[in-house]
Amino acid sequence: MTTNKRDDILLAALHLFTDRGFDATTVPMIAERAKVGAGTIYRYFENKEELLNSLFQECTELFFRAVKQGFPDSATVREQFHHIFVQTIHFAKKNREAFSFIDSHLNPRLLDEKSLKTFEKGMDFIRHFLINGQQQSVISPLPPNALISIFYGALVKLFETIRAEVLEETHELLVGVEECCWNAIRVH
Repeated sequence: MTTNKRDDILLAALHLFTDRGFDATTVPMIAERAKVGAGTIYRYFENKEELLNSLFQECTELFFRAVKQGFPDSATVREQFHHIFVQTIHFAKKNREAFSFIDSHLNPRLLDEKSLKTFEKGMDFIRHFLINGQQQSVISPLPPNALISIFYGALVKLFETIRAEVLEETHELLVGVEECCWNAIRVH
């Protein structure tokens, strides 16, 4: 546990929302996991929905900050894709629950406008990369959101499979997956 009750609550909610889902997680469960009283949660968050949205925004901002960190603007499109892939892998390995949480809770029913905008702002960075690659005739002319589904969706599913211990994560596996993802979005 951290020394900050708000952080303890967010961490407890991350564990529970990832394991059980939003609907199956109650405020008393979060309080018990965070080792705080249920009333303490309401000092920081108006309700469970606000807690979920705060957590989603923090996880999303952390993820896209990691993806953008050190982005090689002057590199080739392939090198830029490698950067995005590697940074996503590093984030997913270091923050498995946050990575899973973002995907499993990306639902307009659960998220407020600020959360959806936070996610879209991050995805705009990926879309810009794809459009730039399309303008250079390196990336497939499919709609950017379709291309994102192809490679980002593959990474999300890969880490779900690894997390479920159905597949062993190895360096060779990740290199092969990167190559497959690149081949799926590039012009042939």
